[in-house]
Amino acid sequence: MNDLTDHARARMRQRGIDAEALERLLEFGREAFDHRGHATIVYFDKAARRRLERQADSADRKQVQRISRMYAVLSNNGKVVTVGHRDRRIARN
Repeated sequence: MNDLTDHARARMRQRGIDAEALERLLEFGREAFDHRGHATIVYFDKAARRRLERQADSADRKQVQRISRMYAVLSNNGKVVTVGHRDRRIARN
């Protein structure tokens, strides 16, 4: 993945998030604006989690549960700025 900032790479290492999980998030996740006009947040909502589960085989279902609380923040130019695990809801208004 070439579209990661150094900060995002460091957070992936610190938080135990691998590149495959991030790719799945970017492919299946839902986008929400940050309400400041600077970034987009990508996360798994119920519909995105269901789409991912349908795509995954039985061995991957355990990983689906693990990555379902993940989020990524993308800059306006599409680079991943940071990644993490959610501990609260993302405002969508």
